[in-house]
Amino acid sequence: MRDSITVSTHEREQLVDITTQVVAVVSRSGIRNGLVSVYAQGATAAIMIQENWDESVQTDVVHLLQKLIPRGVWLHDQQDGNGDSHLKSGLVGPSETIPLINGEPGLSRWQNIFLCEFDGPRSERTIVVTVISDD
Repeated sequence: MRDSITVSTHEREQLVDITTQVVAVVSRSGIRNGLVSVYAQGATAAIMIQENWDESVQTDVVHLLQKLIPRGVWLHDQQDGNGDSHLKSGLVGPSETIPLINGEPGLSRWQNIFLCEFDGPRSERTIVVTVISDD
C-alpha cells in the first residue's frame, strides 16, 4: 500500500514531525506486520528518526549540519544558492525504513519521524509512505 503526505515548511532549515501522518497511513493500510518506508521527494529534503521529547535535539541537528556544511561556499551556489541544502539532504538521506509491529511503527517511546527541510520555506513537500506486509 502506498500513500503520500504533504506538509508545508516555514523556515529555511527545520525538522517537521510527521509521525502522526505516517501512523495514519499505516492505519489505513490495514497491514499489521512488515515494513514502513518513508521517502522525501525532492533533492533538498530528507527523512530522519530522532528524539521527540526535547525540541532542543531537533535544533541541535539543524545547528550541527549548519556547522558541518555552511551556506554560500559550494560550486552549486552559483546556480541557485542552495548547494548546502543538497549536501545536507544527501548526508541525512531521503528515506527511513521502520519495522511495522502489530499495526504500529516500531519506534521507541523517544523516537519520531521527521521531514528535514534544508531549502525552505516550502508551501508543499511530498513524502511517500509505502507499507509492505511480511505476511
